[in-house]
Amino acid sequence: MTENKPEIAYLPPGVPPNNHGHTVAAWVTMAGITLGTLIASWGVIVAQSSSAWLVIFVLGFVVIGAALIVGLVLRNLGMGQKKVQR
Repeated sequence: MTENKPEIAYLPPGVPPNNHGHTVAAWVTMAGITLGTLIASWGVIVAQSSSAWLVIFVLGFVVIGAALIVGLVLRNLGMGQKKVQR
């Protein structure tokens, strides 16, 4: 006769949370980068018809830099992807 012993299973630790960047920090950062890229692109487009094209172009990169800083701040405030303890 066979005995009904519980079988011991050795499972790996659970899968870490993975949200593929669907966080407030990621959305705000990407929106800011997209806006900065559009502004810089517009500065290049108006380069032939305006003398202020360099100011518009640099303003686009300032917006991109600000978006990166805001994204880091939001991540550090807990609005980004959670870190996995291993």
